[in-house]
Amino acid sequence: MAEGSKDQGCAGATDPEEDSPNVIVYRKIEDIVMRIQDEKAGGVAIRTVKSFLSKIPSVVSGADIVQWLMKNLTIEDAAEAIHLGSLVAAQGYLFPISDHVLTLKDDGTLYRFQSPYFWPSNCWEPENTDYAIYLCKRTMQNKARLELADYEAENLARLQRAFARKWEFIFMQAEAQVKIDRKKDKAERKILDSQERAFWDVHRPVPGCVNTTEMDIRKCRRERNPHRVKKSVYGVPDDSQSQPSPAHIPSQPTKKPTKEDVQKEITFLNVQLDRHCMKVSKVADSLMGYTEQFMEYDPFVSVTEPSNPWISDDTSFWDLEASRDPSQQRVKKWGFSLEEALKDPVGRDQFLKFLESEFSSENLRFWLAVQELKRRPLQEVASRAQEIWQEFLAEGAPSSINLDSHSYERTSQNLKDPGRYSFEDAQEHIFKLMKSDSYARFLRSNIYQDLLLARKKPADTEQGRRTSLEKFTRSVGKSLTGKRLTGLMQSS
Repeated sequence: MAEGSKDQGCAGATDPEEDSPNVIVYRKIEDIVMRIQDEKAGGVAIRTVKSFLSKIPSVVSGADIVQWLMKNLTIEDAAEAIHLGSLVAAQGYLFPISDHVLTLKDDGTLYRFQSPYFWPSNCWEPENTDYAIYLCKRTMQNKARLELADYEAENLARLQRAFARKWEFIFMQAEAQVKIDRKKDKAERKILDSQERAFWDVHRPVPGCVNTTEMDIRKCRRERNPHRVKKSVYGVPDDSQSQPSPAHIPSQPTKKPTKEDVQKEITFLNVQLDRHCMKVSKVADSLMGYTEQFMEYDPFVSVTEPSNPWISDDTSFWDLEASRDPSQQRVKKWGFSLEEALKDPVGRDQFLKFLESEFSSENLRFWLAVQELKRRPLQEVASRAQEIWQEFLAEGAPSSINLDSHSYERTSQNLKDPGRYSFEDAQEHIFKLMKSDSYARFLRSNIYQDLLLARKKPADTEQGRRTSLEKFTRSVGKSLTGKRLTGLMQSS
């Protein structure tokens, strides 16, 4: 039995545990796809279709594929054949040439088969760098058929921000690939462009489509090597595009893990165990508490006084919110968090006044100076950054702040090339210091408590006046009624 299994391995069968957990599914799909493409054995004829001004090479119609599936796989229902074909298309083995949605239609829609190089059995895990190169290359080719869709343009902008430091390298890679593609035959280039686009439609699908590359956690547990190295789509030679899928070639013997590999895996698993996790129930409770706390401040949920400016022409509400005489709601909101207190100009002034009484106002003045630095014109940033350093952080500074050594070293290093965010570490440290120490005392201080009570007193006084007036009216009414009854009895 052992020898028989070895012979089978030499014949080309692979151990499913050593490959992707979906390898059995891939084998079945690839067997069907190869049979469809084999014209000599009764497969679908792959032809070149003439359009109005050009030719479309190597395509088949969706109706031909559905008919072949029904005939060769003994499927009686056309809907079942369409469903099976859509599953094959969702994995990227065939794709429509004029649509990003990978489904099979029983009509004249033209489809093309994917190159074996891009088959999912290659265990592709493409990185965002590869996707950025692909999108950048599409923008350089400047053709209507290669124009970026809206979601692709958004992805490109997002990747450009994420890879700002290495974007020059990505641009050079894309430019080099465009030069290589221009040397290829026009028909071949058209086919390769569509196959590459279909590959990314599988791994970066259209919003709303199912991502078939997401792997079930139970299948991941069956993998022999959970830490596979990601392969770069564009880091392989061009001649590898003609290589068959690993599902049809003998698998290489796996390397026996060394002591260092096992130790690395143990370290990795320990780190995962130590990760801070929060239960969904706690997250939901926190979100509900936040919503309930801020509900009365949402003009679309609660009634605003005197009127809602978003649904009327009266802007009195905005004027009250911007006034220097805060309402009780505004003062109460300062107690939610330090961020809310600093958002309100009056709350910020009151907190600064409290810090001055404690001789620690330099913390807030430093934080405000850094916030103001972020909004400065670029030509003024360097000089203003030096002024902040001299005022708060330099040796013998007039308003010296208390920083830890790590934040101080990072800030001094950043000031060698000053920018808007050079004081980010120091600002974060000072904010945490104020939040954990000064802010809690501010909420208990007479400054905040008196202001909160002062906003309650007018309403309480008015309500008391209203109550006393009602009592007076009732008593007067009773006395007048009694006098009238006495007069009527006497007259009778």
